[in-house]
Amino acid sequence: MIRDVLRMGDARLIRRAREVDRFDTRDLHGLVGDLFDTMKAMEGAGLAAPQIGVDLRVVIFGFNASPRYPDAPPIPETVLVNPVLTPLSDEMEDGWEGCLSVPGLRGVVPRYRWLRYTGVDARGQAIDRTVSGFHARVVQHECDHLDGILYPMRVKDFTRFGYQDVLFPGMPDHDD
Repeated sequence: MIRDVLRMGDARLIRRAREVDRFDTRDLHGLVGDLFDTMKAMEGAGLAAPQIGVDLRVVIFGFNASPRYPDAPPIPETVLVNPVLTPLSDEMEDGWEGCLSVPGLRGVVPRYRWLRYTGVDARGQAIDRTVSGFHARVVQHECDHLDGILYPMRVKDFTRFGYQDVLFPGMPDHDD
């Protein structure tokens, strides 16, 4: 089911989400289905449970090809519950980001270039991946939502933050 996405200003987006303590349940699988339905309907690269008003540490992300990111390599469709992110170096990389909860805006955000993420899927099976580049950026962006952080809070140079249609005329007006 496609759900409404909360927008910046809603207090539910700026709090730390609760750990999931029960796996392979009808409710958790239903939440994951709703997250994927909503993300795909909005052509996003990922979505976090708090963005649809669910106070749990659950994110989903991934695509085979993205019309909004034609140069981005595929990212496997992933359900990541109770994630732990570990930077693998201090190297940061700037990149443009948008967000379904911050519609119409884009900004340059520094993110760790190399990252290990661990957690479990909806069935409670372990996930442990080492990633870089755009994949690492997407994971960091989505997991920030679990700690009440929206990408504008990470923007360092506000001359590189603004309305998408002004910054990138002709670019599709969908957000991550």
